[in-house]
Amino acid sequence: MSLIQPLFRLLCVLSLVLASSGSGLHGRNKSVSHEYCVLGAGPAGLQMGYFLSRSQRDYIILERNTGPGSFFNIYPRHRKLISINKIYTGRRNKEFNLRHDWNSLLSDRPDLLFQRISRELYPNADDYPRYLSMFAKELRLKVKYGADIGRIKASDFNGNQVYILTDQNGVTYQCSVLLVSTGLWIPQQVDFLGSDLVEGYESIPTDPEEFKDQAVLILGKGNSAFETAQSILGRASRIHLYSPSSVRLAWQTHYVGDLRAVNNELLDTYQLKSLDGLVEGRLEDIAIVRREKDGGKRRTAKKRSQMSTGGKEQLYLTLTELLDNQNGNNISKVTGQNLPGYHTDNFSLRQPYDRVIRCLGFRFNFSIFDGSARPPQSSGARGRLPGITAWYEGRGTPNMFVLGTAAHSIDYRMSAGGFIHGFRYTVRAVHKILEQRYHNIAWPATKLPISQLQSWILRRVNEASGTYQMFGVLGDIILLRGSYCEYLEEFPLQALPQLSALSGRPVSDHGLLVLVMQYGLNRTDTLGPGRAESEWTKAWRSNFLHPVLYYYNTLPTEKDMRQRPVGWPLPRPEAVHHMVEDFLTEWDQPISHSQPLRRFLEHCLQTDLRAFYAESCFLLSLTSRTPPLFCRQGYLRKQGIVGNSHLWQHAREAGLMADHQGDVTPGDDASVSEYLKHAGAAVVSTVNFDL
Repeated sequence: MSLIQPLFRLLCVLSLVLASSGSGLHGRNKSVSHEYCVLGAGPAGLQMGYFLSRSQRDYIILERNTGPGSFFNIYPRHRKLISINKIYTGRRNKEFNLRHDWNSLLSDRPDLLFQRISRELYPNADDYPRYLSMFAKELRLKVKYGADIGRIKASDFNGNQVYILTDQNGVTYQCSVLLVSTGLWIPQQVDFLGSDLVEGYESIPTDPEEFKDQAVLILGKGNSAFETAQSILGRASRIHLYSPSSVRLAWQTHYVGDLRAVNNELLDTYQLKSLDGLVEGRLEDIAIVRREKDGGKRRTAKKRSQMSTGGKEQLYLTLTELLDNQNGNNISKVTGQNLPGYHTDNFSLRQPYDRVIRCLGFRFNFSIFDGSARPPQSSGARGRLPGITAWYEGRGTPNMFVLGTAAHSIDYRMSAGGFIHGFRYTVRAVHKILEQRYHNIAWPATKLPISQLQSWILRRVNEASGTYQMFGVLGDIILLRGSYCEYLEEFPLQALPQLSALSGRPVSDHGLLVLVMQYGLNRTDTLGPGRAESEWTKAWRSNFLHPVLYYYNTLPTEKDMRQRPVGWPLPRPEAVHHMVEDFLTEWDQPISHSQPLRRFLEHCLQTDLRAFYAESCFLLSLTSRTPPLFCRQGYLRKQGIVGNSHLWQHAREAGLMADHQGDVTPGDDASVSEYLKHAGAAVVSTVNFDL
């Protein structure tokens, strides 16, 4: 019996009690219960809804708006998405193509892709709610729209924490497990003197003509700031961007949340000295003061947004410490007359501005949680995100998991977990954790004979999209069992010490391998000479994305994880192998990729993993007491070349071999034979077998 079912029955009883009591007091109020409540019908919420629906769980998705993906109805303000929609890859492999499709959600429907809605490389934001509506409708997901949850509290039932959600109509939802996928939508603000004179990204006009011949100061240097600057670049007279940090370019940092090239035209006008520029400084230290031309009353930011360039006030940026009159709050009561005389002497931002715009991103909405259910603020990301465990459960809030952009604290500024093409995979990983914890269904695993491990690894590094997109965060775990292994895909690496509990799969004395995609730690000019490593003997010096294998005799502990080297996704292993970076991201060459990988696996497994033709297996069987593993698992079991289903079928039809294939063969798992029938060339290695 599912562990969650007894708890769910208790919730149903409570629901009936609350409903009956509510009918006498508030007529319209009612209470309903579900095993799983998903809060928010954005891409993360719908993705989790798909997995819950596929596993036939009792769930409801609660959305406060009238349709899914409401965030994209407003943002980005200038309507161009920066998520890649690359349709033409030259491949027909659906898994590989997801590496370059950053918008589609995961499903078993190969036609349910974003390209049905848009074929633009950088699509219009209006297209995404349409795609989400199509996704929810065609998969018949259980979404309740117009349910604006205003309060979430936790309650204890038989030692288990459950959650009670209340909407705007007083309807309550009792949930054994709460899955929060509300995203980030509260504008991030910083209090400083004069912050009331600043316009917000969420409310600025999007018509460039309204900025004609105006001097504009933008607070922030992220994509929203540069997106705003780019939209008015041809109309504003002068644009300056101000923030504590310098610009971080995505093509340098490999973090897709940093400035993307599609938004960075202002860098040209800055470096070519065409009036625009970038300045660094702490936002908490600044003051925005006004100088009224007519000495009239102060205008609010809203009223100023309707003024022409002939308006009657100008705004100055200065430092609070330079002001004679400091009142310590965010209501500006100082004017330009308070500016000290030396303020204008070569001060970078000494000229006045017509508008100041805040573009500082968004934060998580903590306000709907009461004290019993509120997750802590994350230690990173300036506290904008909820604090969660390595398996995406809220810290101090058991049975509440955080999904999507709000769960980005795990890999903030490290990987793609804050974006659709990343969190669609972390949502899938969370669902597997839920299945194990609450329903005793172990993490799916592919059973492989050791002789086929190399081919399977090569297949994964060349096709898999989850580890490719969530580099350094999700990895494949290979549990070694002697003559065979169990292959687990896309496990959260930071939760590796809890592998057995989270996956339901124990680690044997043979140890384990972990396959990770990661960038190099060597800082280099990403466009300069020598930026890439091509020599396989120096693969550890690779700078760009490449596969790395870690071998452990025993499962790393939490202490090992805490003490891992800076920049490493995992603790120091007994052995590590880097596959040299490849310009085409195709790790399939016999000398540079296959042979070094085989040597590493043989070292870890203490087993000969060479592949042989039947004639060689015949000779080795006559001359050796222990023929190579490949021959033992293939030729000596009358299977010929292991894993080629076409050859097996031909041999059976010709009467050359029996139908029984032995106890451990790729045929034990349909996915293995399905792959190997397309990878016969990978089974028969082309390396030098006389080593």
